Amino acid sequence: MAFSFFGGVHPKENKWYAEEKKVQTFPEPDVLIIPMNQHIGAPCKPLVKKGDSVTMGQKIGDNQGLCVPVHASVSGTVKAVEMRPHSSGMTVMSVVIQNDHLDTLCEDIKPRTQEEIDKLTDTELMNIIREAGIVGMGGATFPTHVKLSSGLGKVDTIIVNVSECEPYIVADDRLCQEYPAEMLKGLQIIMKIFNLNSAHIGIEDNKSAAVKALRREIDPQTGIQVDVLPAKYPQGAEKQLIQAITGRQVPSGGLPAAVGCAVFNAATCKAIYDAVYLGMPLIRRIVTVSGDIVMEPKNLMVPIGTTFNDLLEAVGHRENPYKVLSGGPMMGAAQFDLSVPVIKGSNAVTILGSKNRFRVNEPHCIRCGKCIDVCPMRLMPLMMYSAQRGGDLEELKKQNLLDCIECGCCAYTCPATIPLVQAFRAGKQQLRDAAAKK
Repeated sequence: MAFSFFGGVHPKENKWYAEEKKVQTFPEPDVLIIPMNQHIGAPCKPLVKKGDSVTMGQKIGDNQGLCVPVHASVSGTVKAVEMRPHSSGMTVMSVVIQNDHLDTLCEDIKPRTQEEIDKLTDTELMNIIREAGIVGMGGATFPTHVKLSSGLGKVDTIIVNVSECEPYIVADDRLCQEYPAEMLKGLQIIMKIFNLNSAHIGIEDNKSAAVKALRREIDPQTGIQVDVLPAKYPQGAEKQLIQAITGRQVPSGGLPAAVGCAVFNAATCKAIYDAVYLGMPLIRRIVTVSGDIVMEPKNLMVPIGTTFNDLLEAVGHRENPYKVLSGGPMMGAAQFDLSVPVIKGSNAVTILGSKNRFRVNEPHCIRCGKCIDVCPMRLMPLMMYSAQRGGDLEELKKQNLLDCIECGCCAYTCPATIPLVQAFRAGKQQLRDAAAKK
């Protein structure tokens, strides 16, 4: 590692719960809920109606603009097209499918030979990726074809993100151990699109088995190298990972392409392989189901649309959960309804017990400055919190609130247990609402 990033914390990793658990295929549920909103951008419009028959991999939603389609993850009959709860906390239009358990494959899905792939142009490859519904699978869910097309002519460094610095989560770790060849072939498709002869895989040093699996599989002629980084949270944030590997700093308000970089999640690379080589759209993903009260933590290959309730039943828990998170304990969103489905960006479901209930009833900032010391974006969380509480939008702009990556380092280190991240999310919404009024 040539560089490091400012701030960060070292939370208890708790990866031991599931890190030795091989990926298991999750039995398909009887009913699946496919939200039309699984990405940043315009939500899809349903292409099916109640009573329609669908096949596995069939496109069931799409739209214009910044959008990627969604597909049926099983074959069966459309039971409903209606508003359903979503892991974001909203209700969104969803297609509910009654599974016939026949797994009838869509007739449009056809694998390609290496010779056919070699003849594909950059535009054709990006169209395949778009039609497969691929997004950033580390949680950001930005449409991958847009990231690729917007980086053409600007990107000189490709980075695959296997940092996975959140506690409990090991989905990408297991993917690199069990599917290294597929992930690397997906990465080579990205290299072909950008016309680059080298790429970096950024992975933390607490994933030694994955490092060995990748290095065994990598052909030195491909120009792909594995960069092993000392574990530190939030190294998985793309701006911090870029700095750790290249020393370049993405400017305030800028994108990675501004410094010649493009960052892709390991699961996204695997999804690109599935789309280009197998013709299979993004209808399944690996999900780590873990937590301190889980009886049997697992890494599961889950059909998109499987509910959190189904996953909790699969692992069991020793007591009633205090909190169920979509994601990990640092950045995950607490769920109010466990009928919400797994979506493309769901890499984990974390189930926590009552010993995690440590919130102070009326927290007050003691101005200790710890939040400033750990903020990887070099922001002033205590000043941002004060401005948000006072409704001072001009001060929020002055403090560069929109640069906050909501990593939770400030809240983790706060001795008063102030809900800083929630305040900053609310502040960002206030700024967006004010901009919309103008």
